[in-house]
Amino acid sequence: MQPTTTKPHRLIAHVDLDAFFASCEQRDHPELRGQPVIVGAMPGNRGVVAACSYEARVFGIHSAMPIAEAYRRCPDGIFLRPDMTKYLQASREVFEILDGITPRVEKASIDEAYLDLSGLEKIAGRPEVIGQDIRRRIVEGTGLTASVGIGPNKLIAKLGSEANKPDGLTVTAPEDVLNFLAPMPVGNLRGVGRQTQKIFDRMGIRTVAELRTLSMETLIDHLGTKAAESCHRQALGHASDEIVTDRSRKSISKENTFATDIRDHGRLHDVLRELAIEVARTARREGLAGTVVTLKIRFEGFETYTRQTTLPAPTHDERVLLTTAWSLFTKGNLPDKAVRLIGVGISGWAEPELAQADMFAPVKQQAQNEKILQAIDTVTEKFGKPMLGIGISKKNRTGE
Repeated sequence: MQPTTTKPHRLIAHVDLDAFFASCEQRDHPELRGQPVIVGAMPGNRGVVAACSYEARVFGIHSAMPIAEAYRRCPDGIFLRPDMTKYLQASREVFEILDGITPRVEKASIDEAYLDLSGLEKIAGRPEVIGQDIRRRIVEGTGLTASVGIGPNKLIAKLGSEANKPDGLTVTAPEDVLNFLAPMPVGNLRGVGRQTQKIFDRMGIRTVAELRTLSMETLIDHLGTKAAESCHRQALGHASDEIVTDRSRKSISKENTFATDIRDHGRLHDVLRELAIEVARTARREGLAGTVVTLKIRFEGFETYTRQTTLPAPTHDERVLLTTAWSLFTKGNLPDKAVRLIGVGISGWAEPELAQADMFAPVKQQAQNEKILQAIDTVTEKFGKPMLGIGISKKNRTGE
């Protein structure tokens, strides 16, 4: 592989808060500092690790690990349930700081962002100075640490933030990109999952430098065209440098894992109802209304299915979500087995003002529905937990 001519580079930063959920807990509870903190499900229950401190990572614990395995590895760890209200507030504070550095900020998740720093060198100094300033502002403003990577595109910036965690800074100049990538394991590249890694292992390809020795024809033969082209581009350091400042989330979903597998349709309906309420309230809070409803079901033995349907009009009303999701459950040709996990999601955003609880209701009734929902949300925001709820029928819960 030979590098090709690229367009004039931009200066892109990736900011990644370190062990975000766990760090928030350690910040607010000094007695937890230096301790292995695991945020997620509680031991003895089903679920996974949402985040863990670096002290916990010494034991091999990582996010998405089953909580039972985390407890087996570190029984003396401090296990905490997530406090999303706290984490969302901390995230908002961090993004306010980033917005004060540059208006070109792309939110990648609750705890990471891309920044376009192009041209800022003329005002703020070298990239190293800007990166140090970002980290300083975050720790002084929130008490949290962040790792920062800076490079000519989003790939190099993100790999840079990952290279020196926690509380690190990595700046990669355009002329240093190939050397920066060369010793990295091929597994660091985006989209290289377990199956692709197995293929590289069989080929004896361990590093990006070794990957570059392969022809495109060889890559396509082993990986297929799409994966081959992606790996080829990344090995040469080519990636997007576009910062999308107005990107909204692709979907909103919520799921529940049961302590024991459930067959009772009444119980399943009640849980789905609560999930629908949470998803709908989140959508309204973010000014979103969706047309695609998704049901996720996991049965005993981790057998997982999704069912999806498109609505004739966008909604952010829990009654529509529940009715639609329950219909997907009862009419989705699913196995007759005990349920381990159930979840509901909404996507396919459209203009919120078009949202309606009943697609055939008169306009006046639709307006009344919106006022009711707004009133409920106002009370919920004020008291910090649901105090009111809109009536949702429990009829036909068993699918008759």
